[in-house]
Amino acid sequence: MKIAVVGSYGAGLTMRVPKAPAAGETVSGGLFDSGAGGKGSNQAIGAARLGAEVSLLTAVGDDEFGRSARELWQREGVGAEHVVTTRAPTMVGFILVEPSGENRIAIAPGALDELDTAAVESFRGEIASADILVVSMEIPEEAVVAALRAGRETGTLTLLNPAPARPLPEECWPLIDVLTPNQTEAPALLGLGEGHGLGDEELADALRERTEGVVVLTRGGEGALVAQPSGIGTVPPHPAPDVVDTTGAGDSFTAALAVALAEGQPVERAVEFAAVAGSHTVTIAGVVPALPTRAQLNALIGKAS
Repeated sequence: MKIAVVGSYGAGLTMRVPKAPAAGETVSGGLFDSGAGGKGSNQAIGAARLGAEVSLLTAVGDDEFGRSARELWQREGVGAEHVVTTRAPTMVGFILVEPSGENRIAIAPGALDELDTAAVESFRGEIASADILVVSMEIPEEAVVAALRAGRETGTLTLLNPAPARPLPEECWPLIDVLTPNQTEAPALLGLGEGHGLGDEELADALRERTEGVVVLTRGGEGALVAQPSGIGTVPPHPAPDVVDTTGAGDSFTAALAVALAEGQPVERAVEFAAVAGSHTVTIAGVVPALPTRAQLNALIGKAS
């Protein structure tokens, strides 16, 4: 089982605060932590912990954050031979986490802005040999399109995690086999503003018509919708006993979904597996420490059955 990941790496600088500050307000009493982040790296590590052979394409700076990233990937068994080193600094994300576990994130892309079509072409062999290609959108649109096109041209199943969401160029839509937006990302992908008036099922169906593939619309504590040509199904949530930090839940879900699909599991069963991974992740502070192993997920699934 092999997974190719094209996405981001960045250092996550996290502040846990009593409440999110309003404009012009200073809030004290925070707790600071730093660690590895970036959706591509998180998803690659998550898939590796679940037993996949993983290759990662991203870009980092020639700095301490970049060197730490390579050490992390080596420890986690993620193939990073094609990762680009640039003169720009490694991406940094600033994360505010409230007591409820909800988070707010600001990002300085740095090296990621230099990830381009040429880098993707150097990664084409990894994409061609993979069972599934996972792409996320903290990287330039040029790299997103090039990766999805390489996946389509080499016959590899493509999964786009559209985060952070923005309207997609028309050429992207037919290149996507599986699309995994949340409730906020779905209307953004369609170019809809606030007050669009569409329900979750209507959004999922509209996205499925664009891709002609599968749309998995995640809904947090409400589970997920799975829109396929045969219709729309509902996958119930896997309740978390205690929500500590939601920051890595989407990446954990995406990694587990990719692993399950690469194993040949039916889509709805794969989404159920991914929901367990996301539920596990929100119970632990930080992203990388919260990404589950296969043994941890199997234990949770066993308890639920």
